[in-house]
Amino acid sequence: MNTFPEIVPMLQSLRLSGMLASIDVRNRQAVTDQLPPIEFLKLLLTDEVAKREQMKMARRLRRAAFHSTKTVEQFNFQAVPNLNKNLINELLTCRFIKGEYSPVLIAGPTGTGKSHLAQSIGHQAVRLGFDVFFTTQAQLVASMVRSRLSGVYAKRMKMLKKVDLFILDDFGLKPIKSPQDEDIHEIIADRYEKGALIVTSNLAFEEWHQAFADNKLLGAATIDRMLHGAYQLVLDGESYRRPRDASSQK
Repeated sequence: MNTFPEIVPMLQSLRLSGMLASIDVRNRQAVTDQLPPIEFLKLLLTDEVAKREQMKMARRLRRAAFHSTKTVEQFNFQAVPNLNKNLINELLTCRFIKGEYSPVLIAGPTGTGKSHLAQSIGHQAVRLGFDVFFTTQAQLVASMVRSRLSGVYAKRMKMLKKVDLFILDDFGLKPIKSPQDEDIHEIIADRYEKGALIVTSNLAFEEWHQAFADNKLLGAATIDRMLHGAYQLVLDGESYRRPRDASSQK
């Protein structure tokens, strides 16, 4: 029931949806607890701020384009006992995103949780108010082709260069050919010491140069920028994607 026929339209006009959603509850609370008007107003403003922060986070999550909702709380650290948990905790502070601008490189066999870990750090960054973008190498290459054809290449590149945290998953899974090798180099070079980066790969760090199929010199320059001052994590546990035991399905 609308108990504030004059106030509700004003809240709607001002787009104060948080206050609109809670005004009935807060009014009853104010009457029951005999709250001073200023405390009643404070509660309503707190609700509005909380609603707006919630909406901002939802928008950041959509823009991030994560492939899963997995967070660090769901990561199986027991599967990778040699993983440096202190370093993980440091990365979760997200100090590497602003100020340090240090790359985070994650290598390891298929199924050991590289994407999960990268996205977990990304989720934490979103919680802390950073803009994040997640993509696989295959998706990035395809999007660059489409953006050239549709005339939005410059706009796309600007976003990839300026986002607070850029996460590139499955680097080197397929050879990078021209002109996509130039695109990737431009993104990495422009973010060098100016923008945070997370890269995951099945290749060992010393093999990353193999990802560049056509221009080895360009590849060397790109990898050099990735490695400089980078946090390096190696996941060497067993694959999460082991085949199910047939006996457990009976």
